Amino acid sequence: MKSHIQFGFSACSYLHNYLVDDTDPIVAPKFAATLRDNPLFDADGAESLGSYLSDRLVQGNGRPVLQRVEDSRFRLSRKLMDYVSTTIRSHSPWILLDEQLVVFERIRSTLKSGLFGRRKQVVIVRGGPGTGKSVLAINLMAELLREGRNAHYATGSKAFTETLWEIMGSRSRATFKYFNSYGPAEFNEVDVLICDESHRIRETSNNRFSKRERRSTKPQVRELLDAAKVAVFFIDDRQTVRPNEIGSTMHIRQHADAVDAEVSEYDLEIQFRCAGSDGFVNWIDNTLGIRRTANVIWDGADGFAFRIVASPEELETSIRRRADEGFTARVSAGFCWRWSEPRPDGTLVDDVVIGDYRRPWDAKPGNWRLAPGIPPASLWATDPNGINQIGCVYNIQGFELDYIGVIWGRDLRYNLDGQSWVGDKTQSSDSVVKRSKEHFVELVKNTYRVLLSRGIKGCYVHFMDRDTERFIRSRIEPGERRKVLDPQPMKAPVLKPIPFRRLASPPTPEERYTTCVPLLPLSIAAGAFSDPHHVDENSWEWVALDARHRLHRGMFVAKVTGRSMEPLILDGSWCLFLSPVHGTRQGKIVLVMLRDQIDSESNQRFTVKRYESVKTAEGEGWRHTSITLKAVNPEFPPIPLVGVDEDQVQVIAELVEVLGSGG
Repeated sequence: MKSHIQFGFSACSYLHNYLVDDTDPIVAPKFAATLRDNPLFDADGAESLGSYLSDRLVQGNGRPVLQRVEDSRFRLSRKLMDYVSTTIRSHSPWILLDEQLVVFERIRSTLKSGLFGRRKQVVIVRGGPGTGKSVLAINLMAELLREGRNAHYATGSKAFTETLWEIMGSRSRATFKYFNSYGPAEFNEVDVLICDESHRIRETSNNRFSKRERRSTKPQVRELLDAAKVAVFFIDDRQTVRPNEIGSTMHIRQHADAVDAEVSEYDLEIQFRCAGSDGFVNWIDNTLGIRRTANVIWDGADGFAFRIVASPEELETSIRRRADEGFTARVSAGFCWRWSEPRPDGTLVDDVVIGDYRRPWDAKPGNWRLAPGIPPASLWATDPNGINQIGCVYNIQGFELDYIGVIWGRDLRYNLDGQSWVGDKTQSSDSVVKRSKEHFVELVKNTYRVLLSRGIKGCYVHFMDRDTERFIRSRIEPGERRKVLDPQPMKAPVLKPIPFRRLASPPTPEERYTTCVPLLPLSIAAGAFSDPHHVDENSWEWVALDARHRLHRGMFVAKVTGRSMEPLILDGSWCLFLSPVHGTRQGKIVLVMLRDQIDSESNQRFTVKRYESVKTAEGEGWRHTSITLKAVNPEFPPIPLVGVDEDQVQVIAELVEVLGSGG
């Protein structure tokens, strides 16, 4: 019986890998013999599975067998590696720029020596908010998988990890994990372990769900080092916001020395967030007393929109206006209000109460049975419906948005008489941080540093404490204070003619999607890419293109006419699209083709709109209850699709870049 069970495990492993790698159905004749001796069971076959195991484990060997199942390991198939790598490389926000490229090549050189040498290699990459640590980490992951390396990507952030799963699909769970996943790992089991957000490393991997026999005193960082031949840590030493998160450059270096690893260190300094303004982040650090910098006064010279608003209502109105203009925008707050569990019907409690202003926090992690339209915690920052809740630091850390609104609570105040920052535990609802004793002020400072630095284009702040607001105003240059107090409405962008060149003759295979892409009317693109297996590239016009994004197969240029997407896409703008749409469609600007409706503006079955959907749980999965195609321009009504079938709307391509107008 023991050998039979062992054979069953091997067969199941084989079938699992085959199904990942191929499209043949499991009921194909070639699997008949294997399935006869080693049947597989789906979600509805729990009773049959129980009977099958009971018949074979009656001799009392059940526990050892189940332990072997739980401890079993597998390596990623080549096609799974290719799938994840392609998804990452085709995702337009994950493109390396300038300094990131330099560090990327240096790390690759270090990895090559580590993979083929006997000594462990540890790489530490430091960078402040917006320097592109995660972009660099994800691109490194893609390159390693493309090369066939056994690479894993780990973080300590549930929200960030689950967002990656959402973008790249459930198959990516085999490669994107948590820091606490490596306790049972064998020594050097992973070729390269990329550890993003390494400041969130904890003392151990134990948690309240850990069984007593599985608890360990082994430091979590040592588990990561032991599991990998090469470990790459991306870290910001000033982003620790909980007392049990102890990740730091010094902590990693100490344990790397203990295992005799060779350590390489790199720094990212150029800001790609906050409008490219390292001055704004430096000003935050100096103002909060986190570190002394040359940026004592904020002068607004870098073009980053920093605004102080008088009320939370005004703050939310400003953020919603930016969202309506097509930007990503959210409201966040310090942890100064209790965080309730959802009601029995899945709705959220209005915990954040400031006078007449009442809003719920984002959903608590672990709650998935939520009312329609409420995203789970891990998707709050990326789901368009997240704008209806207030985000806490734990669900926003690691993300970036175009605009961030911050409600600065009374847990951190500036004492004008004493000229110092004061932490008030009575105003905090973060029970873990409140127990941090002398580290409370430091952790709350780091919390507001994280919140304030999430914006790429701007940050709006409402202060609960007037003395704190007065102090911040005193750190703003007099000429800039009028802008801070009296924000001007954003002007629509003025686009210039794009620098593309129409090719007189078809491009060579080497030129296609490297230096040039097809130029197509939207109607042709919608028809052609609706069936990607019958795309006739030879009949298209091609253009040589100068774009900010790396070109990929499936990209094309088309002109978008009409005013429904203004000011994000002006009437007559040339845009770069990518087909098919990878990962989640939620919140993306997409080209869609409708089956039973037309766009009232274009009178066509195809349209370019922002895609938003509401899903509901059904059995072990989910289904759409509604899909809404939204215009940016409020003059144009949305296109609602209620009770939709999957074939009622076909998503053809996603917007990559607005190139320009004219021509």
